[in-house]
Amino acid sequence: MGFNIVLVEPEIPMNTGNIGRLSLASGSVLHLIKPFGFELSDSRLKRAGLDYWQHISVRTYESFDEFLSKNNKENIVYLSSHANKEHYTIEFRDNMFIVFGKESKGLPKNLISKNLDKSYKIPIHSHHIRSLNLANAVSIVIYEGLRHLKTI
Repeated sequence: MGFNIVLVEPEIPMNTGNIGRLSLASGSVLHLIKPFGFELSDSRLKRAGLDYWQHISVRTYESFDEFLSKNNKENIVYLSSHANKEHYTIEFRDNMFIVFGKESKGLPKNLISKNLDKSYKIPIHSHHIRSLNLANAVSIVIYEGLRHLKTI
């Protein structure tokens, strides 16, 4: 049991390393969509993922179009601060694909507007904050999903 954690153009190796460790802990697969802001051999990525990196199930894609062409029949949801529905209303399913955007810009607004029915946000209760750290956001959503699936 688990999910498919999808990072679109991740920029910060430490976030990706932490999310990799989370994917292993949660029984999830990590999908990384290029371009990356780092190399997969980056020592900061490995350090954040500790000695677990060798056990993490990672799939890479050259573009978002390639990702969609290989996974277009899957159950996919998108996380964005521009969505209208809260993450805890997601109808979580085993092996669901949960897509997160890059740290600096999130997911493209046109992607969210085309998929409003499948887009969700984590509520933020301060107007001083634009978004959460990517690794924290992934953790919140994945463990909420596991709670819904009753696997934790």
